Amino acid sequence: MKQLSAKEVETLLVEGQPLNLIDVREVEEVETGKIPGAIHIPLGLLEFRLHELDKSQDYIMVCRSGARSGRACQFLESHGFKVTNMTGGMLAWEGETK
Repeated sequence: MKQLSAKEVETLLVEGQPLNLIDVREVEEVETGKIPGAIHIPLGLLEFRLHELDKSQDYIMVCRSGARSGRACQFLESHGFKVTNMTGGMLAWEGETK
């Protein structure tokens, strides 16, 4: 599984790179703030929302610590998606949140 650190993702955003971020945390976790532009799809709903994703796009998966996003990556990879796990999750995120 491909991985990027929270700092690497932040650098890409600051550079203006167009990123497809998916936050797989629960609703109450996202209410404390998420990366601007990230799409919120709780891990438990991911399989039901696959139709919203495009297999031609690359996605970066985000959660609290990197574990759930890792599981999301494994699931999406098994369905033919191109994904990267943001290691450290939001605990390691030092950038802007909304």
